[in-house]
Amino acid sequence: MPVVLSLQDAHKRYGHQVLLDGAACALTDDQKVGLIGRNGAGKSTLCRILLGDEDLDAGDVVRSKKLRLGYLRQHDPFRDGETGMEFLQRDSGQPDWKCGQVAWRFALGDDMLLRPVRELSGGWQTRVKLAALLLHDPNLLILDEPTNFLDLRTQILLEHFLKDFKAGVLVVSHDRSFLGATCNHTLELTRGSLTMFPGDVESYLTNLEERREHDRRLNTATATKRKQLEQFIASNRANANTASQARSKAKQLEKLEMIEVAGEEARVHFSFPAVEARKGPAMRAENLTIGYEDRDIASDIQLEIEHGERVGIVGDNGQGKTTFLRTICESLPVKEGQMKWGFGCQLGVYAQHVYTTLRPDQSVLEYLEYQATPGTTTQQIKTIAGSFLFSGETAEKKIKVLSGGERARLVLAGLLLEKHNVLVLDEPGNHLDVETVEALAEALKRYVGTVIFTSHDRHFMHEVATSVIEVGGGRVVAYPSSYDDYVYRIGKEIDAGLRVAPGVKAKDAAADDSSNSPKPGGKADRDAQKRLKAVERRIAKLDDEKKQLNEELTKAATDVDKIKKLQTQLAEIVDECETLEAEWLELSEATGAW
Repeated sequence: MPVVLSLQDAHKRYGHQVLLDGAACALTDDQKVGLIGRNGAGKSTLCRILLGDEDLDAGDVVRSKKLRLGYLRQHDPFRDGETGMEFLQRDSGQPDWKCGQVAWRFALGDDMLLRPVRELSGGWQTRVKLAALLLHDPNLLILDEPTNFLDLRTQILLEHFLKDFKAGVLVVSHDRSFLGATCNHTLELTRGSLTMFPGDVESYLTNLEERREHDRRLNTATATKRKQLEQFIASNRANANTASQARSKAKQLEKLEMIEVAGEEARVHFSFPAVEARKGPAMRAENLTIGYEDRDIASDIQLEIEHGERVGIVGDNGQGKTTFLRTICESLPVKEGQMKWGFGCQLGVYAQHVYTTLRPDQSVLEYLEYQATPGTTTQQIKTIAGSFLFSGETAEKKIKVLSGGERARLVLAGLLLEKHNVLVLDEPGNHLDVETVEALAEALKRYVGTVIFTSHDRHFMHEVATSVIEVGGGRVVAYPSSYDDYVYRIGKEIDAGLRVAPGVKAKDAAADDSSNSPKPGGKADRDAQKRLKAVERRIAKLDDEKKQLNEELTKAATDVDKIKKLQTQLAEIVDECETLEAEWLELSEATGAW
């Protein structure tokens, strides 16, 4: 296992923040390594340094002559009007048969490869970029948060790819399930140092906790010994007969040192305020239709959510999960039917765009004090702030200078200080590190209120969800089994699709009923094809608008009014994209393009 990339005595700092302090690591061409560390520890900076996109202050990055480095590009590498196949051929220089062969590993058939790639959803574009990555035959991959915003199907395909990949991988992720499924080594970045552990993330965290407990026991024994020595010295140093013994004990005392407990700063403890446990239905939907003015997303919804349930909302991207959450939060009106909350239900809502409404002149602590339930102590507020990486000077920062990620974490922290008996959470684990996500999961498990949430983090879903609601195909239904069973079902569907020969649609192999599809060449089919093209053009245009808005947000710096306006526009575009992607999927199936 030759080393192809290494870091030696690396130093890197931003202002007073030390990210690397004499750090070292070695990456081979056969290890699959999961990189973990607290938010702000410098994981993304480390990736940029290894890729050569950023320089060290001191130290060396040593690259083997045999290194063929690949990385999953976060930016858009596609040209206007370029199809997936054209991009793969241009990017790799490989013939079409080879590109098609590799693309099939990501369930990319001709129906996807022959479409303009910018008209595909974000998840499908990620699959195209992964195929391009593999075509370059790299012997070391660097992937920074590759599962962000990927639905379950694309995550599982990415897992298959990494498991079968016969070379080295460095993956940055907060998703413990993904790391556990793909990585056999764990690299932790903490306090400027890198520590390699020969095992997966679960084994590493178990070992870390055992080492912490061992160090705590040693510190307890050391503290007892110090107290004994101090008492002896105090009692005997003034006595001429025992003064020499006291001096000897003083030297022993000087040698006693407390051990710095490994990873102690990463321990997070927080809880939601206590609420009264209740029984019976918390929410009931009857003959409910959800959607937008010009389109239904799902209809004939019959649901009942009991008090105390923790309901995970699942389904492919673009199928209406956010639309459903917005409807039950009453930020989107019901189209038909009824949706009622039980008497006394008090909703607390976390949504990705909520932070755009924060007052820019407030500090972090002022916001949390305002949100807190009466009677909450200052120490409790500071503890919650620290849990979300707001401590010391950071806790005194004004909201106007916080990044988007920091504002999102602040809103989530504020929820912990309010008194709600129903929580509706849209991707609450985003922007949090592995241990903080775990602490959030534990807090939600102790919470006796009702939780309705969606997350791309499978470990978080597995830990928190006691029941599952599936959104897709124009339906919203209570899933009849557990979240683990849902993951298993999706995995089997993907395996079945990948076993179908290239060029044969998986739905055809399964002999799906196509009697409801428009007749090929008929008027309905022509209308559907026309509408499909229109939707694709609109999605492509919205993607361009999103890129433009993100660029403007980066340039806006501390212009609070402009930032708020841009973030509101971005949230509206995201909502419209989700609606259009759901329509695109339906039209693709109806016209046989899927």
